[in-house]
Amino acid sequence: MKKTKLLSFAALLILLIGILAACGSSNGEDQESNGSNETDQETDASQDSESESDEGASAEGASGSITISGSSAMQPLVAAAAEQFMSENPEADIQVNAGGSGTGLSEVSEGTVDIGNSDVFAEEKDGIPADELVDHKVAVVGMTAAVNPGVGIDDISKEDLKKVFTGEITNWSELGGEDVDITLVNRPDSSGTRATFVNFGLDGETPAEGVTEDSSNTVKQIVSETEGAIGYLAFSYFTDDSVTAMAIDGVEPTDENVQNGEFPIWAYQHSYTKGEAEGLAKTFLDYLMSDEIQTGLLPEQGYIASTKMQVERDAEGNQTDK
Repeated sequence: MKKTKLLSFAALLILLIGILAACGSSNGEDQESNGSNETDQETDASQDSESESDEGASAEGASGSITISGSSAMQPLVAAAAEQFMSENPEADIQVNAGGSGTGLSEVSEGTVDIGNSDVFAEEKDGIPADELVDHKVAVVGMTAAVNPGVGIDDISKEDLKKVFTGEITNWSELGGEDVDITLVNRPDSSGTRATFVNFGLDGETPAEGVTEDSSNTVKQIVSETEGAIGYLAFSYFTDDSVTAMAIDGVEPTDENVQNGEFPIWAYQHSYTKGEAEGLAKTFLDYLMSDEIQTGLLPEQGYIASTKMQVERDAEGNQTDK
């Protein structure tokens, strides 16, 4: 009898141990599962936080200040883009100055500005360490001769254009226009607009002495106010009828004719940085290359997206089909 009771007690004890072990295992699994779920939630939260942080850095919230100088032909575009950018990023301050391509290239090389704008390749300017600069081709701009509306002509051959600017032709009546003496309005030697016009409008011939002005805005004003005056401007400055944009050899100065290579006077609009762009300079340059600017503001301001060009040029001025 005692033996039977002992056996029954042993069996009960074994059963109890088994039940306790099973419960312990189940609780451990639940705790492990809960711990795993908490870890997953923390990971997801961390990833969400990082994603939101990256998005904020790239889309909004840019801050700091940069200074940009150089090409007056680029100034209307860059100034308008900077104004739009700052309205979207109130903590950012972008100062845009003109002064000419040579000034922009010199100042960015010296590190006195963050971005140097230029109508010409850095390799074309003497004394510029082009190998230290990084080129960002923001746009393309067409340029042509700008004349006072009273001269009586709006089309000129390239050969006659060269004769006008070298002083061989001195009165518009020699070209079938009004009997008015010609007044030349030039940009200084540091100007990228001048370099582009001389290279591709005058085939490298040096213009005769005349009035020399530092900015395209002033050139436009003088040409509009001076009887018989002729200068040269980017297409973006022909916003009214105060000056006349000249066709050359019968080819109208239009974006389409620049894109297909028929109109000869055009240039890339370069934004140079000293080394790779960083911080606000990089953010702003990325903004300039965005669809918002390239397909919106850029054509509205009279510029051409470089991606729409059917031809291209190198630093030596060689033009080829894309």
